Amino acid sequence: MTTATDRLRDLRGRGLLEKSFDQVAAVLAQEEPGGGAPDAAAAGRLLGGIDPDAVLAHHPAVPVVTVAVTGQSTVGQVLDPLRGELARHGMLLRPVLGEHGTYLRDLTDPAGELHAAGPDLTLCLLDAETLFSQVPVLWRPADVVPAAEEVLARCATMAEEAPGTLVLNTLPLPRTYTHQLVDHRSRALLGAVWREFNARLLRLTELAPALVVIDLEPLVGEGGPVTDPRLARYAKVQLGAQLLAAYAREVGHLARALRGATRKCLVLDLDNTLWDGVLGDEGPDGIAAAGTLRGEAFGAFQRCVRQLGSQGVLLAVSSKNDQEQVERVLAEHPDLVLREPDFVAVNANWEPKDANLADIARQLDLGTDALVFADDSAAERAQVRHGLPEVAVVPLGEEPASHVERLLADGWFDTMSVTEEDRARTGEYRARRERRDLHAGSGSHQEFLDALDIRLDIGPARPHELARVSQLTLRTNQFNLTGGGHSEAALTALAADPGRHLLLAARSADRFGDNGLTGAVLISVSEGQWHLDNLWLSCRVFGRGIEQALLAMLLSRARRLGLNAVGARYVPTVRNHRARGFYPSLGFTARDLPDREAYGDGTEEFHHDLAVLPDLPGHVCVTESGGQPHELR
Repeated sequence: MTTATDRLRDLRGRGLLEKSFDQVAAVLAQEEPGGGAPDAAAAGRLLGGIDPDAVLAHHPAVPVVTVAVTGQSTVGQVLDPLRGELARHGMLLRPVLGEHGTYLRDLTDPAGELHAAGPDLTLCLLDAETLFSQVPVLWRPADVVPAAEEVLARCATMAEEAPGTLVLNTLPLPRTYTHQLVDHRSRALLGAVWREFNARLLRLTELAPALVVIDLEPLVGEGGPVTDPRLARYAKVQLGAQLLAAYAREVGHLARALRGATRKCLVLDLDNTLWDGVLGDEGPDGIAAAGTLRGEAFGAFQRCVRQLGSQGVLLAVSSKNDQEQVERVLAEHPDLVLREPDFVAVNANWEPKDANLADIARQLDLGTDALVFADDSAAERAQVRHGLPEVAVVPLGEEPASHVERLLADGWFDTMSVTEEDRARTGEYRARRERRDLHAGSGSHQEFLDALDIRLDIGPARPHELARVSQLTLRTNQFNLTGGGHSEAALTALAADPGRHLLLAARSADRFGDNGLTGAVLISVSEGQWHLDNLWLSCRVFGRGIEQALLAMLLSRARRLGLNAVGARYVPTVRNHRARGFYPSLGFTARDLPDREAYGDGTEEFHHDLAVLPDLPGHVCVTESGGQPHELR
């Protein structure tokens, strides 16, 4: 069998890596013998000589992630696995490596190389030497306390001054230090001091939105030594290859989340995936998710899936079974943790799995690149990879005890934070069904809108909403007028400068419930006019007049403030073509771009002179935050 490494080696040997980089993610998505994933470090070594500029010359849309790497000890060994992990997710690494031992200067010197690179991510790898380098030669656990305080203060400073999103990590405590203490009481005290340091380091993320701390304890627990004694002693490499590979995997998930590429929906097979047995062959009495050794493993998997669902991951079923029988089992079988209300779509039929997944995406108004598919059948997985290569595929294998580990291995649903809107998402998608039923029973679309009782509240984004606004800007593709999005830290900075920027949030509700924060607009403020830098609206509420009401209110407010114009820009992306005519439909006129060559093809600039304002849609009741109608503070 030709492995992923073999295919990359062949492309490299023929000098085609840069030209064929768009194929690398698909190559690395294939299963190795036994259902495992390709070795990211090996892939990274093969990709090590790649020229990012040559890749972009062939594939200008490939996302490049600039990553600065520094740390207490020698950290360059993380680059190969990191390069491979980013490539697995279709991203290209542009690394900037700091000098060993100079991490504080690297991260706090605004004139330094790392700042000049403008990194998206800054990795500062910490290890036990970060503390013990400041401890006396003869030491006791109490001597570690002031060292921990000093390092925590450094980390807080770096969180404020480091470029890009700063990534720190908790410190593993090596046995080579604990067992230099011969009494158990002192070892216990050292362990307590060490864990208190790690806990306080993790809590720094509550105060610094641009900081991420990766907890190495779960990664160490997966096995493998923290360090190689020879490399640690002679090359100052304090973190071992296996631990760095696991760390790079986490960073790859983080980079994907920062790009807004978090997957939204988990589509599951049923037979030998959610339960033990084949329903069609053995009937409801022949399947199990409890009560037997294998059944208990399936029950644990269901509990894991339900936990994901409680945090906003949409759950769906694609199974080769009879629909009526599946619905009856989901409603009545005593073993199941997951029930029909936990799923936003249940497709049980005999159609090919790729067609079923495409249908589920249509039902949910999602792109197929938002789906993750988990199945125990290698043939079904291969068929989906072939028919829908953009779908992420989880190879569950024949051993149910490994289902949870395999589902979580690639962090497909990792996000920077979970909001209340996320937790309510399954209920919102179920309310969609009720809206569709209302629409089907209405005489016209306008009659449907009138019956919805839509309410829209517009106002400045509140501090606790910035995480949700960031998530909206990063994940929204269809109604995203200029493409791209902003991190929570970037939005915090913009909101803190109201003289130059306005960040407004739109919150909507209707007769079926509260939709939460579903829209946002970023405005640049200058003397006499506003410029709409971008406008985002969740696809969940698109097409109900909310976007028209939002913009009509903004134009009305601009005129009341005495402004003379509002500008806007549309930048085409792969997914936002439906919004292309939005600004002209509300009275904006096209303007010449000041320097057309500086913008991509299809970019359009618009202008509204505020002379004739569009009407508010009659079926939308609009208020400002605080309850006053037709007003924005």
